[in-house]
Amino acid sequence: MAEDGKETPFASSDDLKDRWPDLSDTKLADTLLSDASQLIRDTCPGWAHAPEGTLKAIACAMVKRAMIAGSDNAGLSSTQETTGPFSQTWTYSNPTGDLYLTKTEKQRLGQGRQQAFSISMETGTVEEQP
Repeated sequence: MAEDGKETPFASSDDLKDRWPDLSDTKLADTLLSDASQLIRDTCPGWAHAPEGTLKAIACAMVKRAMIAGSDNAGLSSTQETTGPFSQTWTYSNPTGDLYLTKTEKQRLGQGRQQAFSISMETGTVEEQP
């Protein structure tokens, strides 16, 4: 945990820039990386067991998906244009720029399979069940 009481993000805008050279808004990227890191903590109880590199890569991938939504054709899954008798359809895969984890990312964080676990009320640690 950081000194100001906030959790430290798993990645920085520099990490994202290394993976996505076209990154232009580093201030927004840093904010979204913080949000993505918190989403991982909130939804994946086993996140603390994941390697640091995995957490960094997944946080960056989440933010890139959110930032390309609507900024250019990279966020499109299909398109539509009509000229005379010809048409083409476009659909954004993430039109609102939501942060989310893919099935593969959840698996990398240990969430791909259901597994019983408990959280100690005394220590707050996650205890996996056999």
